[in-house]
Amino acid sequence: MPLLPGRRVSKDVAEPVEADRRLAEAYRERVTAATEAEHALRAAQAERRSDAEIRELMIAFDRALTAAVEAAEAAERVAIGPRGYAPEGADAKARRAAEIERRKGRARPAVRPWTDEVDRLRTAREAHRLSYRTPPAVPA
Repeated sequence: MPLLPGRRVSKDVAEPVEADRRLAEAYRERVTAATEAEHALRAAQAERRSDAEIRELMIAFDRALTAAVEAAEAAERVAIGPRGYAPEGADAKARRAAEIERRKGRARPAVRPWTDEVDRLRTAREAHRLSYRTPPAVPA
């Protein structure tokens, strides 16, 4: 049974906790990739490149933002701790206990920055999706 700092993790939850920890470690790279994708999109718009090229850059930026949101959510879950995970196939009582633990965890000062970052990234992604709609791609 792997150990977290000061906590034991049940076998049922160890795998998702470890997967989230690995994903959370990639947070900085994913945010950097999203920033670079945004800069490429803005530069292409400033240079008035073709619609097809801008469309591809918009999609790349959206994917990069989505990856950054996933990493931030994973970091938030890791900060909340293993009690915020419900084992696969858990009964309603165990799922509810995990849900309550997640809500309690989001109120802790150590988790709050991650919650704010998730909200910020989701807002940026939704603003991008609403502001930069493109017509459907038509084969040339």
